[in-house]
Amino acid sequence: MFSFFFPAAGCTFEEDSDPNLCDFTQGEEDDFDWLLFRTYSSPYASSDLLRGSYMLVNSSQHAVGHRAQLLLQSLSENDTHCVQFSYFLYSRDGHSPGALRAYVRVNGGPLGSPVWNTSGSHAKQWHQVELAVSTFWPNEYQVLIEATVSRERRGYIAIDDIMVLNYPCYKAPHFSRLGDEEVNAGQNATFQCVAAGRASEAEKFLLEVSGLMVAKGTCHLSHRRFVVSFQLDSVQRSDQDLYRCVTQSPRGSGVSNFAELVVKVPPSPIAPPQLLRAGSTYLIIQLNTNSILGDGPIIRKEIEYRASQSPWSEVHGVNMVTYKLWHLDPDTEYHISVLLTRPGEGGTGPPGPPLVSRTKCAEPMRALRGLTATDIQSRQLSLQWENLAFNLTRCHTYSVSLCYRYTTAGGGGGHNTTVRECLAVEHNASRFTLRDLPPYHGIHVRLSLANPEGKKEGREVTFQTEEDIPGGIAPESLTFTPLDDMIFLKWEEPVEPNGLITQYEISYQSIESSDPGINVPGPRRTVSKLKNETYHMFSNLHPGTTYLISVRARTAKGFGQTALTEITTNISAPTFDYGDMPSPLSETESTITVLLRPAQGRGAPVSTYQVVVEEETVKKVKRELGLQECFPLPMSHGEAQARGTPHYYTAELPPSSLPEASPFTVGDNHTYNGYWNSPLDPRKSYLVYFQAMSNFRGVTACKDHRKALEVSQHSEEMGLILGVCAGGLVVLILLLGAVIIIIKKGKPVNMNKTPITYRQEKSHMGSMERSFTDQSTLQEDERMALSFMDAHTCGTRSDARSSVNEASSLLGGSPRHQCGRKGSPYHTGQLHPAVRVADLLQHINQMKTAEGYGFKQEYESFFDGWDCTKKKDKTKGRHDTLLGYDRHRVKLHPLLGDPNSDYINANYIDGYHRSNHFIATQGPKQETLYDFWRMVWQENCFSIVMITKLVEVGRVKCCKYWPDDSEMYGDIKITLLKTETLAEYTVRTFALERRGYSTKHEVRQFHFTSWPEHGVPYHATGLLSFIRRVKASTPPDAGPVVVHCSVGAGRTGCYIVLDVMLDMAECEGVVDIYNCVKTLCSRRINMIQTEEQYIFIHDAILEACLCGETAILVNEFAVTYKEMLRVDSQSNSSQLREEFQTLNSVTPHLDVEECSIALLPRNREKNRSMDVLPPDRALAFLVTTEGESNNYINAALADSFHRQAAFIVTPHPLPGTTADFWRLVFDYGCTAVVMLNQLNQSNSAWPCVQYWPEPGLQQYGPMEVEFLSMSADEDVITRLFRVKNVTRLQEGQLVVCQFQFLRWSAYRDVPDSKKAFLNLLAQVHKWQRECGEGRTAVHCLNGGGRSGTFCACNILLEMIQYQNMVDIFYAVKTLRNCKPNMVESLDQYRFCYDLVLEYLDCFEGR
Repeated sequence: MFSFFFPAAGCTFEEDSDPNLCDFTQGEEDDFDWLLFRTYSSPYASSDLLRGSYMLVNSSQHAVGHRAQLLLQSLSENDTHCVQFSYFLYSRDGHSPGALRAYVRVNGGPLGSPVWNTSGSHAKQWHQVELAVSTFWPNEYQVLIEATVSRERRGYIAIDDIMVLNYPCYKAPHFSRLGDEEVNAGQNATFQCVAAGRASEAEKFLLEVSGLMVAKGTCHLSHRRFVVSFQLDSVQRSDQDLYRCVTQSPRGSGVSNFAELVVKVPPSPIAPPQLLRAGSTYLIIQLNTNSILGDGPIIRKEIEYRASQSPWSEVHGVNMVTYKLWHLDPDTEYHISVLLTRPGEGGTGPPGPPLVSRTKCAEPMRALRGLTATDIQSRQLSLQWENLAFNLTRCHTYSVSLCYRYTTAGGGGGHNTTVRECLAVEHNASRFTLRDLPPYHGIHVRLSLANPEGKKEGREVTFQTEEDIPGGIAPESLTFTPLDDMIFLKWEEPVEPNGLITQYEISYQSIESSDPGINVPGPRRTVSKLKNETYHMFSNLHPGTTYLISVRARTAKGFGQTALTEITTNISAPTFDYGDMPSPLSETESTITVLLRPAQGRGAPVSTYQVVVEEETVKKVKRELGLQECFPLPMSHGEAQARGTPHYYTAELPPSSLPEASPFTVGDNHTYNGYWNSPLDPRKSYLVYFQAMSNFRGVTACKDHRKALEVSQHSEEMGLILGVCAGGLVVLILLLGAVIIIIKKGKPVNMNKTPITYRQEKSHMGSMERSFTDQSTLQEDERMALSFMDAHTCGTRSDARSSVNEASSLLGGSPRHQCGRKGSPYHTGQLHPAVRVADLLQHINQMKTAEGYGFKQEYESFFDGWDCTKKKDKTKGRHDTLLGYDRHRVKLHPLLGDPNSDYINANYIDGYHRSNHFIATQGPKQETLYDFWRMVWQENCFSIVMITKLVEVGRVKCCKYWPDDSEMYGDIKITLLKTETLAEYTVRTFALERRGYSTKHEVRQFHFTSWPEHGVPYHATGLLSFIRRVKASTPPDAGPVVVHCSVGAGRTGCYIVLDVMLDMAECEGVVDIYNCVKTLCSRRINMIQTEEQYIFIHDAILEACLCGETAILVNEFAVTYKEMLRVDSQSNSSQLREEFQTLNSVTPHLDVEECSIALLPRNREKNRSMDVLPPDRALAFLVTTEGESNNYINAALADSFHRQAAFIVTPHPLPGTTADFWRLVFDYGCTAVVMLNQLNQSNSAWPCVQYWPEPGLQQYGPMEVEFLSMSADEDVITRLFRVKNVTRLQEGQLVVCQFQFLRWSAYRDVPDSKKAFLNLLAQVHKWQRECGEGRTAVHCLNGGGRSGTFCACNILLEMIQYQNMVDIFYAVKTLRNCKPNMVESLDQYRFCYDLVLEYLDCFEGR
């Protein structure tokens, strides 16, 4: 069988050939044309040519390099064509006539490279060539044959029998279609040339582009099919061109179609990203990718960022216009660029222009630790602490402050002074030396690490400086009382003891004397006194002698400075040497002669002698010698008669006139130194005194010899009275003992000795500046100010209060402190005696159940006989019936020109052992704002207690009297410094400045927000904690505590009574509530407004006494907890167990009336257990309506430490309450749901079913819940939901995060891991902080033990954060007040302690 193939076109160049098959043209861009040569028409042709008809080029006839082109017909079919032709290249001498090349041109484009070529001189014969041309529509292909003349220009080039066949070539391989390639710049491009035919006919494969050929090897696929790959490395935009495959061999070539190499440039943004917001650990940017360089489309966007100082970068994929970079380092500069990616390998372009931005500083990670002393001296302290690192400061701009304080004793009995100072520490320094410190003082040091975003203060560490020699005793503290032979000296401890005083050394020496018989200076003597003896009595001294006395104190380091003083003893009256009663030497009718003996001066010589005559009256009333000893005022006989004075000086003798005993005649009618010695009247009786006087520096001492003769003068008889009197200054006379001997002539009289003791003498020292011992007496106004609080005297009056440091109950029957007091009138024998704390519970129960006399009768008795004097200015009073009593009202300093401006509706109220400790006042009105702040400034008040809201029940109760920032009230500027908001109260700190004053006062307002306008709080737990906070925060030297509600009565009175009674219970072990209230009402009317308030006071004090003070400072927690766990060997119990039993005893037990709503028949099926019901007062009522469903759900609101109703505690939803649960979440804005039980865990007939969709969305009643995402770790599964009310879409939507805790096994009371539970708390806290003010819904199986444990632990961590203390008893009791089953077991209660300990250990470890 034979097959015949017919050519599609051809050209034999014979005359008889079909011209339709021969379709060629001469080239127009060549140098000459091919010559159609026929041998039969050229008889003279060269013998070198073959015979026949063909196209010829004679090289000898053309210039070197000239070309002749022959163009075949265009090929446009979508098929494979085979072009065959014969060629002839010959030169007789063997030289090459030229080159013969074949080109395939596409669409009239450039020729490109030849697909086949040959040159040289071949044999004198025809050679056949095949060109396999692959054509693909719509392109047109044209074969061009070109002859080029060689340099030799000899020989012939000829072609003949050109055939265009429409079937594959027999020898040359045929290419399949070559596809276009698109790559990204910089990548490798690969063209795969697939060919069919004999591989042996292809000697080499070439890839043509722009006239260039690249040779590659072959890869056989089969016997008749093979492929070769051409790889172009790292192509760029300049490599974009048309490429085709070519095979070459001497017998022919194969040519593929042209394929386009498309090179795309990966995109890059023109502009840098834009910073939208910067935080400490994040940057929010906008990508700015609208304008790019390069090619699209963009299929991926990425953020590349790195710290400026770091070589490492990170890349995050982005699918939004804005992006938040998380987990960045604070205060760090970052380079942020955008990467864009187009399709294909290597499609990611270079980073765009970078945004250079810096994160903000973050609050320091924690406070500095490791504060220790490297060197402690008496006046300096060298400290060191841990080295600073960036992960601690979290900011390059930071400061370290070293704050220290110490307390110094005030001199002169003044208050102690606390010195506070904060010093800046050099950057990166971890050492500092405090200088100029007081020796032997406790130095309380605290390190503060601050940056622009916050401040962390470390724990206060106390160091004690070494002792030093003491300071000098203040000269003004030296007080003394000089006598004639003694000096009583007192001093005070040095103002700067600089250590423990071990002894005092007193030295004294006589340095001067007015007595010539004393040798001065005398020997120096030294006396040592014990450390507690600050007085000394110097005895056996010389009168009228000056002593130099020095006093100095000693510590272990040695003696301090010496305090010097000079003290002169008093001169003493002269002494007489009379034995018994002297007998008169002679007598006359008007005279008597006696023997005068000279006196011996003591401390000063005798300056004069005086004879004094005193006329006795008819009644024989003698002078009271013990009261008036001598006659200091000289008076002559005439002056005495003129004045009617019974005594007169009859003679004054100089000392020189009495060198020895000499006789003297009284009444001799002579004059002695101006005094007339008048004759005696024989009809009268006289007392005669002889006194000697000494005078020194204006001080006179006299001595009267009191051995007297009493004479009644009648006719021939005359009696003689002789006495000696010591006179002079009264203060010196009174120091003498008086011995009076009265002798009548001829009859001796008994001697009466009247000694005066030392203390009796003191009562007569009217002119002495200081007594030997201090005796303080109450002034009249102080006695009037003594209130009932002083009747229960606990030792001496003191401002200092003892705080309750024990957790045990006060109901032990005895006071905490043994107070040295005598019997109190309130304890026995009165209608309302004080009640022992141990009997308080029984007393309250009796009063509540009493039929005849109970709380009602006691309360009504307060209103008997009240009388109130009102001020005329009623504009400043909120209620006319509550104007303060004038006697105890606060009087303001009046303003200039306004005499009535001293009034404010406020009264002083005594505290416990502290007069005027409180000021009870009304809530300020708009017109009294300035008066209120004037009072606070004038009284130097530090604490303001506010027990009302601004508006209650729609009525204004108190004007907002404080600013939100800074404001002027008259001439007083108030600046709000800080606000601390807690669940039950708010603390605001203000700075007060007043025009014209340089000082600045700090005032703190404690605003209790949980007391209603009418009624009393349900429980006293929060109020008691509030009172303790106020007491602990008020400095002991501050002015009165201002207490106000709306009208300054009722709640104000309750607060003050509780404060006073808590102190009394603490100190004395008794409370006297009735008399305390009675006393308050005597100061300010209506201080207790209702019987309910009066009962509440009793219940609150009982709760305080039962529970005690249970707060523990963080730095003492570990030691205290360890002690609480210790089991007592006798009771076989621990403090922790007893504390939990106390908690159970004070937990309120719910009555049926208190759970009335939960017990309604329509609500019974909504309760998982009828044993665990929420009280009506704590219910969370549903707001969203659903058909005929009511608003009840078994859920209770509970407070956190810093926010009211922060938790909603509920059981796991029942199948029928799932819609109610989601209504609850939406109505109360719960952004977090904490699940503490496992699914299908139940011990009742109701299983714990899944109440959320996962995945997708589901509608529960009116609430549509959509599942958004889920993440999990080994402790917690976190799910994110979107919740909305489909019936009220205008209310928006709520994003809720559910935290399912996995580490709490079924039927276990406590979690499996404390760290896992801390992890749960941290995750919830972080989410809620990001969400804002959302509530937390907590549920377990019954909404009790587990949920309560979670809430309690949350409260405790907040306590540590806000107040650096822990009170687990308070936290659990607060929760139980709203739901009694919270924290059900002792194990859960102990777990709260263990968790706090774990948290503090972790915190300390960081």
